[in-house]
Amino acid sequence: MGSKVEVEAEVKANANKFWESIRESSTLFPKIFPQQYESIEVLEGDGKSVGSVRLVKFAPGISEISSTKEKIESVDEGNKTVSYSVVDGDILKFYKNFKGNLSVNPKGDGSLVKWWCEFDKASEEIPDPDLLKHFALKNFQDLDDYLLKA
Repeated sequence: MGSKVEVEAEVKANANKFWESIRESSTLFPKIFPQQYESIEVLEGDGKSVGSVRLVKFAPGISEISSTKEKIESVDEGNKTVSYSVVDGDILKFYKNFKGNLSVNPKGDGSLVKWWCEFDKASEEIPDPDLLKHFALKNFQDLDDYLLKA
């Protein structure tokens, strides 16, 4: 893949708790972030294991991307990493291919969360997916706030 964008966030929640919340995102995110997610539907598999396919519908008005269909490519529970490819949806109008990766690592009492994507632009005029970078960062911060109150 041609290009890469990444974002890191230090959060207060411990790595195990944060990772478990990421793994439960299909049910958890639409409930706690209705302003960002309309729904996350598991189409194939359990939504957590390799080969699972999820349809993520974003809340109206966030961006030109209303939905994506993601297929989980790899999961490493021990190292708290997951990677997925976008196999359908609006994002593929802008990028020929798009692969996302997420890792959660312990850092002190909290965690270091990292998300990065690799992509090939559909054309040179297409900007880097900085909007997605900001969206990921906001998700991490909001999830951390939620976990600290839970």
